[in-house]
Amino acid sequence: MQLNKIISIVVVVVLMSGCADFLNETPKGVLSSDQVNDPERLLTAAYSALGNDHYDVPLSLWPYGTVRSDDAYKGGSGPQDIQVFHFFEVSNNIMPNFGEVDRLWFQCYIAISRANNAIRAIQEAENLDNKEVKLGEARFLRGHFYFLLKILFKHVPYVDENTPVDEYETISNRALTNDGLWQKIADDFQYAVDHLPDVQAETGRASRPAAAAYLAKTYLYKAYRQDDPERHAVTGIDQADLQKVLDNTEIVLSSGYTLEPDFAFNFLPGSYENGPEALFSVQYSKDDGTRFGRLNFSDLLSVPMGLGCCDFNKPSQSLVNAFRTTGNGLPLENYNTLAQYSTQEQYDPRLFHTVAIPGLPYKYNSDRIYEESWNRNPADYYFYASLKENVDPDCDCFIPMVPFYANSKNRILIRFADVLLMRAEALIELHRSSEALPLINQVRTRARNSTAFVDYATDRMNIDTYRDGINCTWDEPFARQALRWERRLELAMENGRFFDLVRWGIAEQAMNQYYNAERTRRPYYSSAQFNADQHEYLPIPEAQIRLSKFMYEQNPGY
Repeated sequence: MQLNKIISIVVVVVLMSGCADFLNETPKGVLSSDQVNDPERLLTAAYSALGNDHYDVPLSLWPYGTVRSDDAYKGGSGPQDIQVFHFFEVSNNIMPNFGEVDRLWFQCYIAISRANNAIRAIQEAENLDNKEVKLGEARFLRGHFYFLLKILFKHVPYVDENTPVDEYETISNRALTNDGLWQKIADDFQYAVDHLPDVQAETGRASRPAAAAYLAKTYLYKAYRQDDPERHAVTGIDQADLQKVLDNTEIVLSSGYTLEPDFAFNFLPGSYENGPEALFSVQYSKDDGTRFGRLNFSDLLSVPMGLGCCDFNKPSQSLVNAFRTTGNGLPLENYNTLAQYSTQEQYDPRLFHTVAIPGLPYKYNSDRIYEESWNRNPADYYFYASLKENVDPDCDCFIPMVPFYANSKNRILIRFADVLLMRAEALIELHRSSEALPLINQVRTRARNSTAFVDYATDRMNIDTYRDGINCTWDEPFARQALRWERRLELAMENGRFFDLVRWGIAEQAMNQYYNAERTRRPYYSSAQFNADQHEYLPIPEAQIRLSKFMYEQNPGY
């Protein structure tokens, strides 16, 4: 009995000694206050927000910038499959209580909060190297997410690093005018332009040329004035803002960035990523110690069913027809007359880099011929698939996560071709259309030279540059139409088409024209109708209005 007591006492002493040692150790998986407030870690967290999304809350904005336009059908198993996106496709039954829209709003503000936290920590840090550069990066990221919110919702509350958390509920989404909110976004990118280096030591960080490109884009949108908060019609184009587009695109043009020699290179993985045209990209990865890797969850639903899942975001017949060039190698005025791709027609080469067509290699792989049977619901969504965001299934960057298949290819947010076309647009609206001609032709010349990966369609490709007095009359109205057409062809399926239509003030005209044509092809378009001063923007989420104690004002029409 005495021995048992002695053993018990020894065990207790040993355990107490072990507990003391354990309690003196730093727990694993828990951050200290210094780590939580570390400027570098907070800036990294802000960068990571670029890829913190989900297939039904995609920061690539494919349901809102492509499916909501004339470029794509929703796809999937049918209209009921992520039905919210179907309602946006047909501009019908759009409600403020959609959970997908509320989560998108929330995701963007989480990212903005991370950027604000990083800005505060950087400002307060003592003896921090490259302080202004880090602030430039954080403000670039904040500008990016406010830009997304602005083109999606138009009226959003603006909070920055100086806004106390307990005052968030006092900030109205109408506190700033339309022009004033654009200026706040421009101010962030201007700070980045003023303080970022031309080249960053680490790939993926924002640079001065990237900031200048985004600042030019912001001023281009800002230039198209929508002065009435309850109406979305364009009331004028501000010449001073257009000049700022020229000033900032000039920074990019002199920075060393250029067009890729082949259009295809922008949409291939591995050594092609972060190329000479990619000004800023979301960086993805695999084999990084996590279960699947840092993959592109935004776009994983667009994989055809014959390769994985789930056959969403499918190019429209209107888009395929837009690439037609039969005749003189220029876009056709009466383009949208065919019901399917035709081997008797000739097309801009960019079609074959953008759209998967039955009978042709999928993603340039001659061992994988794209088949009609790979389509999930051809009765509703026909037989095309989107190529740019997808990869060759034989690539080790194609990651199975059954039933889904994602990939680790970077997603370019802004590229040099977009900068050339933004500059051309500003020149045209400044009544200097002759100066826009070589810029647009530079993009078309690259397209004409982009045939090496699609030589199987050589006999179906025909494209020419615009030659004033020979194949066109390059006056201002023609130049404007050519520029708008070129943006559609060059940037197709890159999720900006709908926002272009709204910026130009032609969304109602373009979308109802599209709906009228599509009714004869897709029966579910029978009730589609785009309403001006309503469907240009998403409704402010009902949940956010309630959280603001009804301070937020709803967008018109909802």
